[in-house]
Amino acid sequence: MTALRTETTGYVRVLHLSRPERRNAINQELADELSVAFAEAEADRGVRAVVLTGDGGYFSAGTDLTSTAPPRTEEGGAYGFLARVRRTPLIAAVEGFAYGGGFECVLACDLVVASREARFGLPEVKRGLVANSGALFRAPARLPLNLATEMLLTGDPIAAERAHLHGLVNELCEPGGALTAALALAERIAVNSPDAVQQSLQAIAVEVAEREERGWELTRAADEENAGSPDRVEGVTAFFEKRPPNWA
Repeated sequence: MTALRTETTGYVRVLHLSRPERRNAINQELADELSVAFAEAEADRGVRAVVLTGDGGYFSAGTDLTSTAPPRTEEGGAYGFLARVRRTPLIAAVEGFAYGGGFECVLACDLVVASREARFGLPEVKRGLVANSGALFRAPARLPLNLATEMLLTGDPIAAERAHLHGLVNELCEPGGALTAALALAERIAVNSPDAVQQSLQAIAVEVAEREERGWELTRAADEENAGSPDRVEGVTAFFEKRPPNWA
């Protein structure tokens, strides 16, 4: 069974993270499928916007911690798309929670629609890890610095309404309505000139990618240092054993 469901509605391609039994956690298989799906969307002139959502009532729990290596692809980077410079607008449709790498997927999107009951979090520090897929620099870029720092250092989630108040979420909707609202937003984009939209987004994306290059370097350095920490082993072990970690 595929880990990614795709469907096309008019000019909008919808990508469904579809591992509900793993809370849509991303493994290498799903990263590979995402990389292919984004490449196909970029190459298809009939696709004017992409919506990313999750099955099962939640967005994504982030990296599947049973993975032997971080899910990534050569073309798209982490999760197959987080480092991709795109010309096609990407909208996140968030129900339930977007935690860890799931939130980093949201941060990689151009626009965000969320249910009022959605939650965003970066719990890596609770597991002895660092956020290594963009949140160390994208969260402070998309949110006030003190709020991003709170999320990164406490590991505690924030509500969608707080994220909307601070500009991360473009539109709030009632529970169960995120995909419908995201499709409506995508259609507002799709009625415009495809060339003008793509040229505008590419100009933004290239500028952002250049600015983020230093952030990726610092993230890699933090992750490499974290790799040697006994807290990393203890945090992940405690997570699977469903107990509080005993930090070194």
